Amino acid sequence: MANIEFGCLPTAIGSMPQTDPKAACEQVLHYLKDIPAWPQLPNRSYNENMYVQYSEGFPGVVVGNERIYVDLAQANKELEQFYTDFLADDFNKYPIGADYAAGLHTFLNWDNLSPWAVKGQVTGPVTWGMTITDQNRKSIIYDDTLSEAVPKLLRMKARWMEKALSQISKNTIIFLDEPYMAAFGSVGMMLSRETVVSLLNETFEGISGVKGVHCCGNTDWAIILETTTDIVNFDTYNYAESLAIYPKEVKRFLEKGGTIAWGIAPNETENLAKETVASLKDRLEEAMAPFTREGIPFKQLIRQGLLTPSCTLTPLDTDEAAGRALELLAGLSADIRKRYL
Repeated sequence: MANIEFGCLPTAIGSMPQTDPKAACEQVLHYLKDIPAWPQLPNRSYNENMYVQYSEGFPGVVVGNERIYVDLAQANKELEQFYTDFLADDFNKYPIGADYAAGLHTFLNWDNLSPWAVKGQVTGPVTWGMTITDQNRKSIIYDDTLSEAVPKLLRMKARWMEKALSQISKNTIIFLDEPYMAAFGSVGMMLSRETVVSLLNETFEGISGVKGVHCCGNTDWAIILETTTDIVNFDTYNYAESLAIYPKEVKRFLEKGGTIAWGIAPNETENLAKETVASLKDRLEEAMAPFTREGIPFKQLIRQGLLTPSCTLTPLDTDEAAGRALELLAGLSADIRKRYL
């Protein structure tokens, strides 16, 4: 485990509402000086949604007419070369192209960046494998052959991204975004606990720096805490109690040096309008209280904490609203650090 004390510095989930990569980078870099995250811009083009964005190079993948699927016959022809590349650790053959991530490439080419750390994100294997289907609309995670390729592709994408970001800061953080984990245990998701842990851990093996998992809904956090992740990021604003029901697992995770990333700044326009730094501080301390009652020192939660928005900022339909969310986050971080560290 990475064992870094972030001291509640702020960072972002990734997705931003802008379509102009320069404007999005400027906003991120203005508010998140210590740990900027490159901006994903799903409103810019279909290629930039979180499922298509990391699909380049997957055997048999077809993208077109605002649809993505895997052609099984083509996949069978391409799998052997894919596995050859994977076993040779040839991740440079699996980059994330500028057509798929304008925000990332704009960020990588920005002049005079020297943040303390830098954050990137890749769609996690559970979510990616559940969402991408074959031509018959069956999720590829349920295909014995293709399911094994899913974490391998995402692992190479994460490797490529981490290497690129390490030119900006030697302290890299790569998150796996797993919104689909909110469906774990439901009829819509027939994956065992062991499968989920194995998929996440295999993807993580490609990441040499700090690694995290983000899930914005209610999930079985005990599963995530069982993986090799260094950071667990949850929607504290809407689901504070979802992590609080796992105090023993959280305590163990923190004792090993793990970090909780508190998703405390709202991403809905209405909620954003009524919050202040003071109101979010109260809300955050309220979310931390169940853990302190279980014997986890408050100062440890602060030291081993990060602050993020509750989830993607894409629902905020203006630059101003996204800026407001990041401004609140940065203000809250400064207030907490001044007060408690």
